[in-house]
Amino acid sequence: MKWHFILASASPRRRELLRQIGAEFQVLPAKGEEVITSTEPAQVVLELSMQKAKETAEHVRKFGTKGIKEEGCFLPEEEKRKSEKFLILGADTVVALEGEILGKPKDQADAVRMLQRLSGSTHSVFTGVTLILQKPESEEMISFFEETKVFMHKITDREIEAYVKTGEPLDKAGAYGIQGKGAVYIEKIAGDYNNVVGLPIARIYQELRKSGIEIL
Repeated sequence: MKWHFILASASPRRRELLRQIGAEFQVLPAKGEEVITSTEPAQVVLELSMQKAKETAEHVRKFGTKGIKEEGCFLPEEEKRKSEKFLILGADTVVALEGEILGKPKDQADAVRMLQRLSGSTHSVFTGVTLILQKPESEEMISFFEETKVFMHKITDREIEAYVKTGEPLDKAGAYGIQGKGAVYIEKIAGDYNNVVGLPIARIYQELRKSGIEIL
């Protein structure tokens, strides 16, 4: 019986990464309030990814595929839902500098402040992933995080001002996009590039293989 893959995220970057590897999936973003009990970046992304996956899994248990956006994947008929297997993926990404989490900037001034702090430094990008394997008779959860170290070139104030004016930093954790214009300021990385974009695709694939699940 085929697993129906559901992404519990509205992130266009995560959708693009899944499309890139040819995965068939559906989208049902979690919308609940985010609650964290830790200030440790790794623990924060684990908690938030778990909350997102659990919220979407609960929706599937109660309402089936109602409200799910199709992404090139067959949607099971509602009357067959109870015999289907669902794979739900929740994820959360943060940027951390010296242990402090840098979220999405509140405005342009905040983006400038963040980039000035990151300039010439080494920071970490953490992505937490929670996979819920939902069967008619049971449910299993797999949770992990991936860390990538990012080494950034020195960026002048003039460059920062110009970059912020493009608007790209305003919806990005840490105020930069490695897959966009922000790439010119990255000296090198240590770890998974896709993890910085928002989803450690290789690790997810390997973890699912251990459970005998094929998503390609």
